[in-house]
Amino acid sequence: MLIRKATGEELLSLWGYDSVENASYTAKFFCQNISSGNAVFWTLDNNGELIGELYVFLDLDDNDFANGISRAYLCAFRVKTEHRGKGLGGRLMEKALEELKERKFRTATIGVAIDEPQNIKMYHRIGFTEKIKDCYYDPCGFDENGQPVYEKAGWWLLSKEL
Repeated sequence: MLIRKATGEELLSLWGYDSVENASYTAKFFCQNISSGNAVFWTLDNNGELIGELYVFLDLDDNDFANGISRAYLCAFRVKTEHRGKGLGGRLMEKALEELKERKFRTATIGVAIDEPQNIKMYHRIGFTEKIKDCYYDPCGFDENGQPVYEKAGWWLLSKEL
């Protein structure tokens, strides 16, 4: 199992798009940020099959998430169902956090749905224990018109000191 940085083209393929022109606004946003160096796409590569993903945004308009200097935002953290429970997600997260430390970031943030106690428990175990705020939009998630997608139920933005 290889943990590595991946490309915007690999993101498009993983998300089911054949080109950036046919991609959702959110996928385009991710690709543009990966291309510009403002985001890093970390993946779990199982002999050429991408079975996990984690994105790190270095700077966002809402500095509670990422400010480009000391705070970065982790999002879209997923491992394919059949590969869960093997510690792979933890290794992927460790690698991303390790690089943030090397870049001199001091804090990492991550979002978690309020109604996902298993994810809250996992993030607390990893060290994301401080709740920064309640959120109702994801600064990296957009509708077909490029507007933020508001989530009525809301979710928490958690942080971890690196």
